[in-house]
Amino acid sequence: MEDEDLLRYSRHILLEEFGIDGQARVSAGHALVIGAGGLGSPALLYLAAAGVGRITVVDPDNVDLTNLQRQIVHTTARVGAPKVDSAAAGMQAINPEIVIDTHIARADEVLLDRLVPTADVVLDCSDNFATRHAVNRACVQHRKPLVAGAAIRFDGQLSVYDARDAASPCYACIFPPEAAFEETLCAVLGVFAPVVGTIGTLQAHEALKLLAGIAPSLAGRLLMFDGRRTAFDSLRVARDPHCSVCAPR
Repeated sequence: MEDEDLLRYSRHILLEEFGIDGQARVSAGHALVIGAGGLGSPALLYLAAAGVGRITVVDPDNVDLTNLQRQIVHTTARVGAPKVDSAAAGMQAINPEIVIDTHIARADEVLLDRLVPTADVVLDCSDNFATRHAVNRACVQHRKPLVAGAAIRFDGQLSVYDARDAASPCYACIFPPEAAFEETLCAVLGVFAPVVGTIGTLQAHEALKLLAGIAPSLAGRLLMFDGRRTAFDSLRVARDPHCSVCAPR
């Protein structure tokens, strides 16, 4: 590790649980981030700042003025630009040493089947059930750990779904694709900006732990954040033996 890297990452290296070995694993790691919006913004900034060696960002949208209230990786000057390009600019401003791959595309099964096998950890920062389920299926198929977050209004949730662990549920165990969950969009119901910041930051938190080899992860627990009360609640979640995605065939 170069002297400049030792200086840049010194506050992580000083942590007994992290150290030089943990930083080396992070620097050699590859994070795939689906979504460069409210959740993806803080997650991407923290992954970049921590020195994740390669970060791949997938998002089909352009930066809109209404995004800037919460999507902190973007700026007024980049309104109209593709979100992945804007996010890359924000990350490179913090850490020019990392490699950033961008895809102006929706995360469909074809793209996920190409990108997920190359990643060490996947962060689902999307805002709809169809994408979440597609990402989950790809992570189960390719046995990649998934850090999935969601936020709307004053509420957020987060968990880790680790297909490498036989006891870990997948996203579909908790939110079955065949169930009729109501789709809620912040464009309709609104979202309190710090809530997406809280959940997105915690996604980076869990992803960096996974990359650095710091246990335990959030796998097997669903963390829920109530922004009105500023309180966290945690539920134990189990693998569904009849899950349509991860149950043995």
